Amino acid sequence: MLRRCAVICLLLCTAGWCQQNSASAPSLTIYNQNFALVREFVPLQLNAGVNQLSFDGATSFVEPDSVVLRDPSGRVRLSILEQNYRTDVASQLNLLRAYEGKDIEFQTAPGQIVRGRVIRAGGAMYGGNGCYNGNCGYSGETIVEIDGKIQFGLPGTPIFPALQNEALLKPALNWMLQSDRAAQLDAEISYITGGMSWEASYNVVAPENGDLVDIIGWITLQNHSGHTFENARLQLMAGEVNKVQMQELARAAPMSANGGNDLTYIQPAATEKAFDEYHLYTLARPSTVENGETKQVEFLRGAGVPSKRIYVYEGYMLPENLRGNWEYQFQQPNVGMTSNKQVYIMREFRNSVADHLGIPLPKGRMRFYRRDTDGSLQFVGENIISHTPKDELVRVYTGNAFDITAERTRTDFHVDSGQRHIDESYQIKLRNHKKDAVAVQVVEHMYRCDNWAITSKSLGYVKKDSHTVEFTAKIPPDGEQVVTYSVHYTW
Repeated sequence: MLRRCAVICLLLCTAGWCQQNSASAPSLTIYNQNFALVREFVPLQLNAGVNQLSFDGATSFVEPDSVVLRDPSGRVRLSILEQNYRTDVASQLNLLRAYEGKDIEFQTAPGQIVRGRVIRAGGAMYGGNGCYNGNCGYSGETIVEIDGKIQFGLPGTPIFPALQNEALLKPALNWMLQSDRAAQLDAEISYITGGMSWEASYNVVAPENGDLVDIIGWITLQNHSGHTFENARLQLMAGEVNKVQMQELARAAPMSANGGNDLTYIQPAATEKAFDEYHLYTLARPSTVENGETKQVEFLRGAGVPSKRIYVYEGYMLPENLRGNWEYQFQQPNVGMTSNKQVYIMREFRNSVADHLGIPLPKGRMRFYRRDTDGSLQFVGENIISHTPKDELVRVYTGNAFDITAERTRTDFHVDSGQRHIDESYQIKLRNHKKDAVAVQVVEHMYRCDNWAITSKSLGYVKKDSHTVEFTAKIPPDGEQVVTYSVHYTW
Protein backbone atom coordinates (compact mmCIF):
# COMPACT_ATOMS: atom_id res chain seq x y z
CA MET A 1 0.00 0.00 0.00
CA LEU A 2 1.37 3.41 -0.92
CA ARG A 3 1.91 5.57 2.18
CA ARG A 4 0.35 8.94 1.61
CA CYS A 5 2.24 12.22 1.47
CA ALA A 6 0.55 13.68 4.56
CA VAL A 7 1.96 10.94 6.79
CA ILE A 8 5.51 11.71 5.66
CA CYS A 9 5.04 15.46 6.14
CA LEU A 10 4.18 14.86 9.81
CA LEU A 11 7.35 12.78 10.25
CA LEU A 12 9.82 15.20 8.64
CA CYS A 13 10.75 17.12 11.81
CA THR A 14 10.83 13.89 13.83
CA ALA A 15 13.34 12.48 11.35
CA GLY A 16 15.61 15.50 11.80
CA TRP A 17 14.62 17.48 8.72
CA CYS A 18 13.96 20.69 10.68
CA GLN A 19 17.46 20.65 12.15
CA GLN A 20 19.26 19.62 8.96
CA ASN A 21 17.45 22.14 6.77
CA SER A 22 19.39 25.07 8.23
CA ALA A 23 19.62 28.52 6.71
CA SER A 24 23.07 27.73 5.31
CA ALA A 25 22.04 24.56 3.46
CA PRO A 26 21.62 24.83 -0.32
CA SER A 27 18.30 24.06 -1.98
CA LEU A 28 17.90 22.56 -5.47
CA THR A 29 14.79 22.37 -7.64
CA ILE A 30 15.73 20.07 -10.51
CA TYR A 31 13.62 20.00 -13.66
CA ASN A 32 13.37 16.97 -15.90
CA GLN A 33 14.62 19.09 -18.80
CA ASN A 34 18.34 19.22 -17.92
CA PHE A 35 18.39 22.35 -15.79
CA ALA A 36 17.92 23.31 -12.15
CA LEU A 37 17.18 26.27 -9.90
CA VAL A 38 19.89 26.66 -7.23
CA ARG A 39 19.27 28.55 -4.00
CA GLU A 40 22.04 28.91 -1.43
CA PHE A 41 23.50 31.43 1.00
CA VAL A 42 26.61 33.59 0.72
CA PRO A 43 28.20 35.27 3.80
CA LEU A 44 28.75 38.95 2.98
CA GLN A 45 30.57 41.69 4.89
CA LEU A 46 29.22 44.94 3.44
CA ASN A 47 30.04 48.58 3.82
CA ALA A 48 27.47 51.26 3.20
CA GLY A 49 27.64 52.27 -0.47
CA VAL A 50 29.52 50.40 -3.22
CA ASN A 51 31.25 47.07 -2.50
CA GLN A 52 33.47 44.92 -4.72
CA LEU A 53 32.87 41.19 -4.07
CA SER A 54 33.48 37.87 -5.78
CA PHE A 55 31.54 34.58 -5.61
CA ASP A 56 33.17 31.42 -6.98
CA GLY A 57 30.62 28.88 -5.66
CA ALA A 58 28.36 28.76 -8.74
CA THR A 59 28.20 25.81 -11.10
CA SER A 60 30.07 25.58 -14.41
CA PHE A 61 26.76 25.96 -16.28
CA VAL A 62 25.30 28.93 -14.43
CA GLU A 63 23.19 31.29 -16.53
CA PRO A 64 24.68 34.58 -15.29
CA ASP A 65 21.70 36.70 -16.28
CA SER A 66 19.43 34.53 -14.08
CA VAL A 67 21.21 35.51 -10.83
CA VAL A 68 19.06 36.96 -8.06
CA LEU A 69 20.83 38.21 -4.91
CA ARG A 70 18.89 39.46 -1.88
CA ASP A 71 18.81 39.72 1.89
CA PRO A 72 16.18 37.13 2.93
CA SER A 73 15.57 39.00 6.20
CA GLY A 74 14.72 42.19 4.30
CA ARG A 75 16.93 44.35 6.57
CA VAL A 76 19.49 45.32 3.90
CA ARG A 77 18.62 46.72 0.51
CA LEU A 78 21.00 45.16 -2.03
CA SER A 79 21.37 45.92 -5.71
CA ILE A 80 23.91 44.58 -8.22
CA LEU A 81 25.29 47.61 -10.06
CA GLU A 82 27.50 45.44 -12.23
CA GLN A 83 28.19 41.72 -12.59
CA ASN A 84 31.07 40.11 -14.49
CA TYR A 85 31.23 36.37 -15.06
CA ARG A 86 34.85 35.26 -15.42
CA THR A 87 35.66 31.82 -16.76
CA ASP A 88 39.35 32.31 -17.57
CA VAL A 89 40.43 29.91 -14.84
CA ALA A 90 44.07 29.10 -14.30
CA SER A 91 45.21 26.45 -16.81
CA GLN A 92 48.36 25.76 -18.75
CA LEU A 93 46.91 27.41 -21.86
CA ASN A 94 45.63 30.50 -20.03
CA LEU A 95 48.93 30.97 -18.17
CA LEU A 96 50.92 30.53 -21.39
CA ARG A 97 48.68 33.19 -22.88
CA ALA A 98 49.33 35.48 -19.89
CA TYR A 99 53.10 35.05 -20.35
CA GLU A 100 53.25 35.65 -24.09
CA GLY A 101 56.35 37.76 -24.79
CA LYS A 102 57.89 36.80 -21.44
CA ASP A 103 60.50 34.28 -20.35
CA ILE A 104 59.56 31.25 -18.23
CA GLU A 105 61.26 27.99 -17.28
CA PHE A 106 60.61 24.58 -18.82
CA GLN A 107 61.51 21.22 -17.26
CA THR A 108 62.75 19.08 -20.15
CA ALA A 109 63.89 16.10 -18.03
CA PRO A 110 64.28 15.35 -14.30
CA GLY A 111 66.68 17.96 -12.96
CA GLN A 112 67.04 19.73 -16.33
CA ILE A 113 65.60 23.24 -16.69
CA VAL A 114 65.78 25.56 -19.71
CA ARG A 115 64.48 29.10 -20.12
CA GLY A 116 62.48 30.19 -23.12
CA ARG A 117 60.28 33.01 -24.31
CA VAL A 118 56.62 32.27 -25.05
CA ILE A 119 56.04 33.73 -28.51
CA ARG A 120 52.55 32.26 -28.98
CA ALA A 121 50.49 30.22 -26.50
CA GLY A 122 48.65 28.32 -29.23
CA GLY A 123 45.76 26.02 -28.47
CA ALA A 124 42.60 25.06 -30.34
CA MET A 125 39.44 27.18 -30.40
CA TYR A 126 37.12 26.42 -27.48
CA GLY A 127 33.77 24.97 -28.50
CA GLY A 128 34.91 23.97 -32.00
CA ASN A 129 34.10 26.94 -34.27
CA GLY A 130 33.18 29.42 -31.56
CA CYS A 131 33.52 30.39 -27.95
CA TYR A 132 32.43 28.25 -24.98
CA ASN A 133 30.94 29.98 -21.94
CA GLY A 134 32.43 33.26 -23.14
CA ASN A 135 35.99 31.83 -23.08
CA CYS A 136 37.40 32.17 -26.62
CA GLY A 137 40.65 30.50 -27.44
CA TYR A 138 42.47 30.62 -30.78
CA SER A 139 44.00 28.08 -33.09
CA GLY A 140 47.69 27.63 -33.91
CA GLU A 141 50.65 25.73 -32.52
CA THR A 142 52.60 26.92 -29.50
CA ILE A 143 55.79 28.82 -30.42
CA VAL A 144 58.70 29.13 -27.97
CA GLU A 145 62.06 30.90 -28.48
CA ILE A 146 65.08 29.21 -26.82
CA ASP A 147 68.64 30.54 -27.24
CA GLY A 148 67.56 32.67 -30.15
CA LYS A 149 65.92 29.77 -32.00
CA ILE A 150 62.22 29.25 -32.67
CA GLN A 151 60.56 25.95 -31.91
CA PHE A 152 56.98 24.79 -32.39
CA GLY A 153 55.51 23.03 -29.38
CA LEU A 154 56.58 23.07 -25.76
CA PRO A 155 60.14 21.98 -25.02
CA GLY A 156 59.00 20.53 -21.70
CA THR A 157 56.65 21.11 -18.79
CA PRO A 158 56.22 24.88 -18.27
CA ILE A 159 57.05 26.19 -14.80
CA PHE A 160 55.22 29.43 -14.01
CA PRO A 161 55.90 31.97 -11.25
CA ALA A 162 53.39 32.17 -8.39
CA LEU A 163 49.79 32.87 -9.40
CA GLN A 164 48.96 36.53 -9.60
CA ASN A 165 46.07 37.95 -7.60
CA GLU A 166 43.88 38.15 -10.67
CA ALA A 167 44.31 34.45 -11.54
CA LEU A 168 41.19 32.33 -11.04
CA LEU A 169 41.13 28.77 -9.77
CA LYS A 170 37.47 28.36 -10.80
CA PRO A 171 34.84 30.48 -12.58
CA ALA A 172 33.59 33.42 -10.53
CA LEU A 173 30.85 36.04 -10.44
CA ASN A 174 32.39 39.43 -9.68
CA TRP A 175 29.91 41.92 -8.28
CA MET A 176 29.77 45.65 -7.74
CA LEU A 177 27.13 45.77 -5.00
CA GLN A 178 25.24 48.73 -3.63
CA SER A 179 24.18 48.42 0.02
CA ASP A 180 22.12 50.97 1.94
CA ARG A 181 24.00 50.22 5.18
CA ALA A 182 27.00 48.43 6.63
CA ALA A 183 26.05 44.90 7.55
CA GLN A 184 27.21 41.33 7.98
CA LEU A 185 24.64 38.88 6.60
CA ASP A 186 23.98 35.60 4.84
CA ALA A 187 22.66 36.78 1.47
CA GLU A 188 20.51 34.45 -0.63
CA ILE A 189 21.68 33.79 -4.18
CA SER A 190 19.43 32.01 -6.69
CA TYR A 191 20.25 31.14 -10.29
CA ILE A 192 19.40 28.78 -13.13
CA THR A 193 22.02 26.23 -14.16
CA GLY A 194 22.38 23.53 -16.75
CA GLY A 195 24.07 20.20 -16.18
CA MET A 196 21.50 18.78 -13.75
CA SER A 197 18.61 16.48 -14.57
CA TRP A 198 16.30 13.87 -13.15
CA GLU A 199 13.98 11.25 -14.53
CA ALA A 200 11.55 8.73 -13.19
CA SER A 201 11.59 5.00 -13.86
CA TYR A 202 9.20 2.28 -12.79
CA ASN A 203 9.46 -1.45 -12.22
CA VAL A 204 6.19 -3.39 -12.48
CA VAL A 205 6.32 -6.94 -11.09
CA ALA A 206 3.56 -9.43 -11.86
CA PRO A 207 3.15 -12.73 -9.96
CA GLU A 208 3.49 -16.15 -11.55
CA ASN A 209 -0.27 -16.16 -12.15
CA GLY A 210 -2.75 -13.31 -12.04
CA ASP A 211 -2.69 -9.59 -12.68
CA LEU A 212 -2.20 -7.96 -9.25
CA VAL A 213 1.11 -6.19 -9.78
CA ASP A 214 3.60 -4.40 -7.53
CA ILE A 215 4.91 -1.06 -8.80
CA ILE A 216 8.17 0.49 -7.60
CA GLY A 217 9.07 4.03 -8.70
CA TRP A 218 12.63 5.37 -8.78
CA ILE A 219 13.93 8.90 -9.19
CA THR A 220 17.36 9.13 -10.83
CA LEU A 221 19.31 12.37 -10.29
CA GLN A 222 22.34 13.33 -12.36
CA ASN A 223 24.73 16.15 -11.53
CA HIS A 224 27.17 17.23 -14.23
CA SER A 225 27.12 20.88 -13.23
CA GLY A 226 30.76 21.02 -12.07
CA HIS A 227 29.72 21.69 -8.46
CA THR A 228 28.98 19.57 -5.38
CA PHE A 229 26.05 20.50 -3.15
CA GLU A 230 26.45 19.46 0.49
CA ASN A 231 23.35 18.36 2.44
CA ALA A 232 21.05 19.98 -0.09
CA ARG A 233 17.29 20.11 0.16
CA LEU A 234 16.12 18.46 -3.06
CA GLN A 235 12.93 19.16 -4.97
CA LEU A 236 11.97 17.81 -8.40
CA MET A 237 9.63 19.57 -10.80
CA ALA A 238 7.61 17.42 -13.20
CA GLY A 239 5.86 18.86 -16.22
CA GLU A 240 6.62 20.59 -19.49
CA VAL A 241 8.05 23.93 -18.32
CA ASN A 242 8.83 26.20 -21.27
CA LYS A 243 12.59 26.78 -21.30
CA VAL A 244 15.08 27.89 -23.93
CA GLN A 245 17.39 24.94 -23.55
CA MET A 246 21.11 25.15 -22.91
CA GLN A 247 23.51 22.78 -24.63
CA GLU A 248 22.27 19.22 -24.14
CA LEU A 249 24.35 16.96 -21.91
CA ALA A 250 24.52 13.18 -22.19
CA ARG A 251 22.06 11.41 -19.94
CA ALA A 252 22.77 8.11 -18.24
CA ALA A 253 20.12 5.39 -18.36
CA PRO A 254 18.14 4.91 -15.14
CA MET A 255 19.01 1.87 -13.09
CA SER A 256 16.55 -0.86 -12.31
CA ALA A 257 15.24 -1.53 -8.81
CA ASN A 258 16.77 -4.01 -6.42
CA GLY A 259 15.02 -7.02 -4.99
CA GLY A 260 12.55 -7.30 -2.13
CA ASN A 261 9.15 -8.84 -1.62
CA ASP A 262 7.46 -6.92 1.21
CA LEU A 263 6.11 -3.78 -0.46
CA THR A 264 3.48 -2.93 2.09
CA TYR A 265 5.38 -1.19 4.88
CA ILE A 266 8.07 0.70 3.00
CA GLN A 267 7.73 4.45 3.40
CA PRO A 268 8.24 6.53 0.22
CA ALA A 269 11.18 8.93 0.25
CA ALA A 270 9.41 11.82 -1.49
CA THR A 271 6.26 13.88 -1.01
CA GLU A 272 4.28 15.40 -3.87
CA LYS A 273 2.11 18.48 -4.30
CA ALA A 274 0.59 20.44 -7.16
CA PHE A 275 2.57 23.62 -7.88
CA ASP A 276 1.30 26.16 -10.40
CA GLU A 277 0.54 24.02 -13.50
CA TYR A 278 3.09 21.34 -12.59
CA HIS A 279 3.89 18.86 -9.82
CA LEU A 280 6.65 19.28 -7.26
CA TYR A 281 8.26 16.31 -5.49
CA THR A 282 10.24 16.96 -2.30
CA LEU A 283 12.73 14.35 -1.08
CA ALA A 284 12.20 13.51 2.56
CA ARG A 285 15.71 14.29 3.77
CA PRO A 286 18.69 16.40 2.70
CA SER A 287 21.28 14.70 0.54
CA THR A 288 24.77 15.52 -0.74
CA VAL A 289 24.82 15.58 -4.55
CA GLU A 290 28.38 15.13 -5.75
CA ASN A 291 29.53 16.52 -9.08
CA GLY A 292 29.51 13.71 -11.67
CA GLU A 293 27.23 11.59 -9.49
CA THR A 294 24.15 9.59 -10.44
CA LYS A 295 21.88 9.07 -7.44
CA GLN A 296 18.73 6.93 -7.13
CA VAL A 297 15.92 7.55 -4.65
CA GLU A 298 12.80 5.40 -4.35
CA PHE A 299 9.67 7.57 -4.38
CA LEU A 300 6.76 5.17 -4.87
CA ARG A 301 5.70 1.67 -3.82
CA GLY A 302 2.32 0.22 -4.59
CA ALA A 303 1.42 -3.40 -3.80
CA GLY A 304 -1.46 -5.41 -5.21
CA VAL A 305 -2.32 -2.92 -7.95
CA PRO A 306 -5.14 -4.33 -10.15
CA SER A 307 -4.10 -4.45 -13.79
CA LYS A 308 -5.20 -6.02 -17.04
CA ARG A 309 -3.34 -7.52 -19.96
CA ILE A 310 -4.97 -6.46 -23.23
CA TYR A 311 -4.36 -7.65 -26.78
CA VAL A 312 -4.78 -5.07 -29.54
CA TYR A 313 -4.67 -5.56 -33.29
CA GLU A 314 -4.27 -2.43 -35.41
CA GLY A 315 -4.14 -3.79 -38.93
CA TYR A 316 -3.34 -0.55 -40.71
CA MET A 317 -2.31 2.96 -39.72
CA LEU A 318 -2.05 5.71 -42.31
CA PRO A 319 1.47 7.19 -42.42
CA GLU A 320 1.80 10.54 -40.64
CA ASN A 321 2.62 12.42 -43.86
CA LEU A 322 -0.70 11.32 -45.44
CA ARG A 323 -3.07 12.02 -42.57
CA GLY A 324 -5.51 14.78 -43.43
CA ASN A 325 -4.58 14.61 -47.13
CA TRP A 326 -8.03 13.42 -48.26
CA GLU A 327 -7.45 14.23 -51.91
CA TYR A 328 -4.46 11.92 -52.06
CA GLN A 329 -6.41 9.12 -50.40
CA PHE A 330 -9.30 9.40 -52.86
CA GLN A 331 -6.84 9.03 -55.72
CA GLN A 332 -5.01 6.04 -54.23
CA PRO A 333 -7.20 2.91 -54.11
CA ASN A 334 -4.33 0.94 -52.55
CA VAL A 335 -4.29 3.06 -49.37
CA GLY A 336 -5.14 0.69 -46.54
CA MET A 337 -3.96 -2.47 -48.30
CA THR A 338 -0.85 -2.93 -46.14
CA SER A 339 -1.49 -5.47 -43.39
CA ASN A 340 0.25 -5.47 -40.03
CA LYS A 341 0.50 -9.06 -38.76
CA GLN A 342 1.49 -8.29 -35.16
CA VAL A 343 -0.92 -8.31 -32.20
CA TYR A 344 0.18 -5.86 -29.52
CA ILE A 345 0.43 -6.71 -25.82
CA MET A 346 -0.75 -3.86 -23.59
CA ARG A 347 -0.70 -3.60 -19.78
CA GLU A 348 -3.37 -1.37 -18.23
CA PHE A 349 -3.98 -0.06 -14.70
CA ARG A 350 -5.60 2.97 -13.08
CA ASN A 351 -3.53 5.47 -11.12
CA SER A 352 -6.00 5.82 -8.24
CA VAL A 353 -5.97 5.61 -4.44
CA ALA A 354 -8.50 2.77 -4.62
CA ASP A 355 -5.96 0.84 -6.72
CA HIS A 356 -3.11 1.54 -4.23
CA LEU A 357 -1.51 4.38 -6.23
CA GLY A 358 -3.04 7.84 -6.68
CA ILE A 359 -0.13 10.29 -6.98
CA PRO A 360 0.84 12.02 -10.24
CA LEU A 361 3.32 9.82 -12.10
CA PRO A 362 6.18 11.72 -13.80
CA LYS A 363 7.13 10.77 -17.33
CA GLY A 364 9.60 7.89 -17.41
CA ARG A 365 10.54 4.39 -18.45
CA MET A 366 8.30 1.60 -17.18
CA ARG A 367 9.76 -1.91 -17.09
CA PHE A 368 7.63 -5.02 -16.70
CA TYR A 369 8.63 -8.28 -15.01
CA ARG A 370 6.83 -11.53 -14.23
CA ARG A 371 7.83 -14.13 -11.67
CA ASP A 372 8.66 -17.59 -12.97
CA THR A 373 7.57 -20.82 -11.28
CA ASP A 374 10.89 -20.92 -9.39
CA GLY A 375 10.33 -17.41 -8.02
CA SER A 376 12.86 -15.69 -10.27
CA LEU A 377 11.98 -12.56 -12.23
CA GLN A 378 11.86 -12.47 -16.02
CA PHE A 379 11.82 -9.23 -18.02
CA VAL A 380 8.78 -9.06 -20.34
CA GLY A 381 8.89 -5.57 -21.89
CA GLU A 382 9.18 -1.86 -21.33
CA ASN A 383 8.00 1.49 -22.65
CA ILE A 384 7.83 5.19 -21.80
CA ILE A 385 4.80 6.62 -20.01
CA SER A 386 3.84 10.30 -20.25
CA HIS A 387 3.16 12.53 -17.24
CA THR A 388 0.04 10.92 -15.78
CA PRO A 389 -2.28 12.69 -13.30
CA LYS A 390 -3.96 10.73 -10.53
CA ASP A 391 -7.14 8.78 -11.38
CA GLU A 392 -6.11 8.47 -15.04
CA LEU A 393 -5.86 5.15 -16.88
CA VAL A 394 -2.33 4.03 -17.82
CA ARG A 395 -2.04 1.77 -20.88
CA VAL A 396 1.46 0.70 -21.92
CA TYR A 397 2.60 -1.26 -24.99
CA THR A 398 5.04 -3.96 -23.84
CA GLY A 399 5.62 -6.10 -26.96
CA ASN A 400 4.00 -8.34 -29.57
CA ALA A 401 2.12 -11.58 -28.86
CA PHE A 402 3.90 -14.76 -29.97
CA ASP A 403 0.90 -17.12 -30.10
CA ILE A 404 -1.75 -14.76 -31.49
CA THR A 405 -1.58 -13.88 -35.16
CA ALA A 406 -3.69 -11.68 -37.42
CA GLU A 407 -4.17 -11.00 -41.10
CA ARG A 408 -6.13 -8.14 -42.67
CA THR A 409 -7.42 -8.35 -46.24
CA ARG A 410 -9.49 -5.94 -48.32
CA THR A 411 -12.23 -7.97 -49.99
CA ASP A 412 -14.03 -5.27 -52.01
CA PHE A 413 -13.42 -1.72 -53.25
CA HIS A 414 -15.62 0.47 -55.47
CA VAL A 415 -15.40 4.17 -56.34
CA ASP A 416 -18.27 6.14 -57.95
CA SER A 417 -16.87 9.61 -58.69
CA GLY A 418 -20.13 10.77 -60.20
CA GLN A 419 -22.16 9.86 -57.12
CA ARG A 420 -19.21 10.88 -54.92
CA HIS A 421 -18.96 7.75 -52.80
CA ILE A 422 -16.65 4.82 -52.06
CA ASP A 423 -17.60 1.36 -50.79
CA GLU A 424 -14.92 -0.75 -49.15
CA SER A 425 -14.94 -4.12 -47.31
CA TYR A 426 -12.37 -5.81 -45.09
CA GLN A 427 -11.80 -9.22 -43.49
CA ILE A 428 -9.60 -9.66 -40.40
CA LYS A 429 -8.59 -13.23 -39.45
CA LEU A 430 -7.36 -13.74 -35.89
CA ARG A 431 -5.80 -17.04 -34.77
CA ASN A 432 -5.14 -18.04 -31.17
CA HIS A 433 -2.53 -20.76 -30.59
CA LYS A 434 -2.76 -20.54 -26.79
CA LYS A 435 -4.42 -23.10 -24.52
CA ASP A 436 -6.69 -20.37 -23.11
CA ALA A 437 -9.30 -18.21 -24.78
CA VAL A 438 -8.27 -14.61 -25.46
CA ALA A 439 -10.03 -11.37 -26.40
CA VAL A 440 -8.44 -9.09 -29.00
CA GLN A 441 -9.44 -5.48 -29.55
CA VAL A 442 -9.46 -4.92 -33.31
CA VAL A 443 -8.88 -1.24 -34.15
CA GLU A 444 -9.89 0.04 -37.60
CA HIS A 445 -9.45 3.55 -38.99
CA MET A 446 -11.78 5.16 -41.54
CA TYR A 447 -9.19 7.32 -43.26
CA ARG A 448 -10.70 8.20 -46.63
CA CYS A 449 -12.95 11.09 -45.61
CA ASP A 450 -14.97 12.54 -42.74
CA ASN A 451 -18.36 11.19 -43.83
CA TRP A 452 -18.64 7.44 -43.44
CA ALA A 453 -20.97 4.74 -42.17
CA ILE A 454 -20.47 1.02 -41.53
CA THR A 455 -23.08 -0.75 -43.64
CA SER A 456 -22.44 -4.34 -42.52
CA LYS A 457 -20.44 -6.07 -39.80
CA SER A 458 -19.88 -9.48 -38.24
CA LEU A 459 -19.39 -8.11 -34.70
CA GLY A 460 -20.60 -5.11 -32.75
CA TYR A 461 -18.20 -2.19 -32.47
CA VAL A 462 -17.51 0.93 -30.42
CA LYS A 463 -16.84 4.24 -32.15
CA LYS A 464 -13.72 5.61 -30.44
CA ASP A 465 -13.47 8.89 -32.35
CA SER A 466 -14.51 10.45 -35.66
CA HIS A 467 -12.30 8.08 -37.67
CA THR A 468 -11.80 5.02 -35.44
CA VAL A 469 -13.87 1.99 -34.45
CA GLU A 470 -13.02 -0.95 -32.21
CA PHE A 471 -14.32 -4.53 -32.43
CA THR A 472 -13.75 -7.03 -29.61
CA ALA A 473 -13.03 -10.51 -30.96
CA LYS A 474 -13.16 -13.47 -28.55
CA ILE A 475 -11.03 -16.33 -29.81
CA PRO A 476 -11.27 -19.86 -28.35
CA PRO A 477 -8.17 -21.93 -27.48
CA ASP A 478 -6.38 -23.05 -30.66
CA GLY A 479 -9.18 -21.33 -32.57
CA GLU A 480 -9.89 -18.62 -35.09
CA GLN A 481 -12.21 -15.62 -35.24
CA VAL A 482 -13.02 -13.70 -38.43
CA VAL A 483 -14.12 -10.05 -38.28
CA THR A 484 -15.70 -8.53 -41.39
CA TYR A 485 -17.17 -5.13 -42.10
CA SER A 486 -18.09 -2.81 -44.99
CA VAL A 487 -17.90 0.97 -44.94
CA HIS A 488 -19.58 3.57 -47.17
CA TYR A 489 -17.83 6.93 -47.70
CA THR A 490 -19.47 10.04 -49.17
CA TRP A 491 -18.14 13.50 -49.96
